Amino acid sequence: MKVSNCMTKNVKIADPDQTIRDAALAMGRLDAGVLPVGENDRLVGMITDRDIAIRGVAEGKGPDAKIRDVMSRDVKYCFEDEEIDDVLHNMGELKVRRMPVLSRDKRLVGIVSLGDLATNAETAEAGEALGDISRPGGEHSQTAH
Repeated sequence: MKVSNCMTKNVKIADPDQTIRDAALAMGRLDAGVLPVGENDRLVGMITDRDIAIRGVAEGKGPDAKIRDVMSRDVKYCFEDEEIDDVLHNMGELKVRRMPVLSRDKRLVGIVSLGDLATNAETAEAGEALGDISRPGGEHSQTAH
């Protein structure tokens, strides 16, 4: 099965010049923890609720700080025509729970989450990816000091 069969379409895209308050409000309305950030019709980053907390609030930035100041610029993505098994493996390796989905001409066409893949695809593979994501270690580990 292809990613395009189970991704979320019509994704809300944040502008890098919006404030982190705008991003937080949008996340609240969408009940989501992440927003893709686009500029000039291109994906330039992702902002998560964690980015707002760690790179924003924890570093003393106020609610009027710009998204571009706290977003993650190194975006990992997949293509809409990729097989779900390959994307699940990649998500496990990269330790990410969500990925933007691009067309082959690098236009954002959706976002896929581990939950989307587990609900619409092979649950065993999703469980394996979650196991990889949840292993201690790496830059997001609570064991790092």
